[in-house]
Amino acid sequence: MSHNIPYMTSQVRLKTCLDKIKEASTPELFNEKFLNEKLDMKGGSARTLPPYLKRINFVATDGTPTDWYREFRNPALAGSAAFKALKHAYAELFDVNENVHKKGDAEVKGIVAQVTGLDHDNPIITYIVATFKTLKSYADFEQPVVNAVTMRKADSKEESTTNPPRQASPNESIGLNIGYNINLNLPATSDIAVFDAIFKSLRENLLKG
Repeated sequence: MSHNIPYMTSQVRLKTCLDKIKEASTPELFNEKFLNEKLDMKGGSARTLPPYLKRINFVATDGTPTDWYREFRNPALAGSAAFKALKHAYAELFDVNENVHKKGDAEVKGIVAQVTGLDHDNPIITYIVATFKTLKSYADFEQPVVNAVTMRKADSKEESTTNPPRQASPNESIGLNIGYNINLNLPATSDIAVFDAIFKSLRENLLKG
């Protein structure tokens, strides 16, 4: 059974490289020249680093650093970037067990043997498990906090648009208008003096202000 699971034979080299990536500025191209001159990593085992970083999607096929590479250099995003790289590069292991990153060495070794079809004592399995653990040591498995963005709550109280009843000031007079309806039953007479007497009495007794 063939397999395509990436691994490094030197975990010290891999860890040194990942640590120095965080310290050095992001290059235009991640290549052997950058390794030699900027990361001060030379030798045959150093040449295996760019291919591995491509496998974990830190470096694109043309040698340019990816967004994950840049996220890994950000302390706030480094853990999630490493976890994404782990799940990307070792997708075959996660397909067998989605919690493989939580398993012990023996269980991970068994999953690797199942995927690759190699014997349990094959050194390649040991390299794969060791490399998986090295990358995992940089990963943050906690789910990101949503809304890591602080939300401002708007005031939910609406101002009343109804004006309260107007209160009169102590010195303010209140107008009061009262109307009277007076019904008169006038006597059947042609004597004008009778009518004059009636209206005179009204004026004097009821209509005085």
